[in-house]
Amino acid sequence: MPILLVIVHLLPAAFYLAAWRASGAPGRGADLLLALGLIAHAASLYHEVLGSGWRFGFAPILSATLWIGVIILWLEGLQVKVQALRRVVLPVAAAASMLPLLFPGADISAQAARPLFVPHLIVGTLAYGVLALAALHAMLMTATEKALHGGAGPAPDSAFGRFLEELPPLLVLERILFRFIAVGFVFLTLTAASGVLFSEEVFGRPFVADHKTVFSVIAWAVFGVLLVGRRLRGWRGRTALRLTLAGFALLLLAYVGSRFVLEVVLGRR
Repeated sequence: MPILLVIVHLLPAAFYLAAWRASGAPGRGADLLLALGLIAHAASLYHEVLGSGWRFGFAPILSATLWIGVIILWLEGLQVKVQALRRVVLPVAAAASMLPLLFPGADISAQAARPLFVPHLIVGTLAYGVLALAALHAMLMTATEKALHGGAGPAPDSAFGRFLEELPPLLVLERILFRFIAVGFVFLTLTAASGVLFSEEVFGRPFVADHKTVFSVIAWAVFGVLLVGRRLRGWRGRTALRLTLAGFALLLLAYVGSRFVLEVVLGRR
């Protein structure tokens, strides 16, 4: 494996982990390290997808997903305190940025020649990124709610107790969650619409209701129902968290899960 390729993928991981370690320190050092990590991660994604022709698979998708998620996390950090959430996401992003070294994915140069294939791929990745962060956010909210309402709660001087103190209030976390879901739903709508209505331009074949399409549409419906329920009936709390996690699980089954089975379990490209 070329040493330059290894360095390209190690740099974002190094910056993310450095930002993770500095996230609790005063000053803007963590923000600078995070920005450098995002730039290095973008370079690694460019090299992975375009460096030797178009390549894409479950590992590059996960890497791109976490890259988008970290960008949104950085933007949210401009308004609210998200250091605790950052400590959860950054190690995952560091691992995901190195994963394409082991699983580079399939060559999609032929498909990339189709007029709408690349926009469909980009918008789909954006949908996964935003909704992945929403799912992580929902898991944090679930753990926080259980700790706060499940009895005595963690000791204030424990690691988890300090972690809870750094989180914004639950109402703020919930507002951020629905912001992520709304943005992700827009991207997911564009992805589903382009795949269903412009299948010839995207995939080079008539529309086929395969398992990937079915799971994507069901996930889209779950997030749509959640947003409508939030607006009309004020859905929040455990209902919102469960539907968020269920919707993202369906997205994983729609693409990432199928690619993992093909590339890792069955050894296909």
